[in-house]
Amino acid sequence: MRIIVADCSAQYSGRLNASLPRAKRVIMIKADQSCLIFSELGSYKPLNWMAAPCTLREINHESTRYDNVSASMGYADVPLYLQVSADKSDDILTIALWEVHSDSTFELGEDPGLDKDGVEAHLQKYLAEQIERAGEGMRLVRREYPTAIGPVDIMAVDGEGTHVAIEIKRHGGIDGVEQLTRYCELLNRDSLLAPVRGIFAAQSITPQARTLAHDRGFECLILDYDDMKGTESDELMLF
Repeated sequence: MRIIVADCSAQYSGRLNASLPRAKRVIMIKADQSCLIFSELGSYKPLNWMAAPCTLREINHESTRYDNVSASMGYADVPLYLQVSADKSDDILTIALWEVHSDSTFELGEDPGLDKDGVEAHLQKYLAEQIERAGEGMRLVRREYPTAIGPVDIMAVDGEGTHVAIEIKRHGGIDGVEQLTRYCELLNRDSLLAPVRGIFAAQSITPQARTLAHDRGFECLILDYDDMKGTESDELMLF
């Protein structure tokens, strides 16, 4: 990872044209040569960027005459600029470095990735362990119940012996209801399972999704993640 703090200006050309006037900014260059330009204020998003796959070149003042870029952009007096070219298009990001205040390179190593809490997999795990939240007498059949169009998050059997397909989302919208509809329609063709009813479970459900779910005959279940997480077994805890 290379981090440059510099007075810079930039011009992006290709599918769209955009320019940044001269100002002090942070330029981030990643190992894959992706280049991002940030300002101190405003959004967390970069002001401009070039994503990989791309190729980055450093061009000093003496060599710009051979690239015919400096003259066209009016950068004749710039001591150094970065030219980042997309490998699969004609897009080019040219960054003029008028004055470099800091230029540091860091070896970050392999990143294990973001460990998200409260994602759908966690909701599915906790609801499977606490299946009674879906209804009195409810029994778990299995998680990720396989079908020809994808796995149902949870298959269960209610107190009356009816199979229940449960679709879980963090934020429940119409797309999730449509997904549950497809599962139930398919499962109800199996005489060994039918009738199969559906439950649409989520941390929040939009009014439109709730209306559609009820119209399809589905039950809506709001999941309180913090409460579900707090009811984990403490048998292995030291104190």
